[in-house]
Amino acid sequence: MFTRKAKSRLALAVTALVLGAFQTALAQDTALEQPSLYDRLGGLAPISVVVSDFIDVIVPDPVLNRNPAIDAARKRVPAAYLKYQVTALVCQATGGPCRYQGRAMKDSHVQLNITEHEWDRMLILFKQVLAEHEVPTHETQELLGIVDSTKADIVASRASE
Repeated sequence: MFTRKAKSRLALAVTALVLGAFQTALAQDTALEQPSLYDRLGGLAPISVVVSDFIDVIVPDPVLNRNPAIDAARKRVPAAYLKYQVTALVCQATGGPCRYQGRAMKDSHVQLNITEHEWDRMLILFKQVLAEHEVPTHETQELLGIVDSTKADIVASRASE
């Protein structure tokens, strides 16, 4: 039989083994976790640059501005404000520390009567900006998935133009 002292030592040894195994498993799980999309994109600075360039491309776009509601909104909402809001939204949606404080997508787009054609044009422009900034294919696909998740709240009309 074990003495009380031997039992205490055995209990300490078992506890140490269990804790060591737990720490090893935790370290392996942490090592297997993939960085967030936010981190893989480089953080806030690169995200804000890409968003800024994207807004600079879509604001004057003649295809999008053929829609009188979009054209009027472009004149009413400063590009700098739009850049701020979209940057916060992308930062949050990609796992970054930002918190988007703007209106819901449906609320902020319903009056614009955005068509499928206009949505498709925006996607073309977005992909071009991502390509110009050499955003890797995997991250581009993840971003497009995020954008696509907003489509039902943004596209109001199935009309072609």
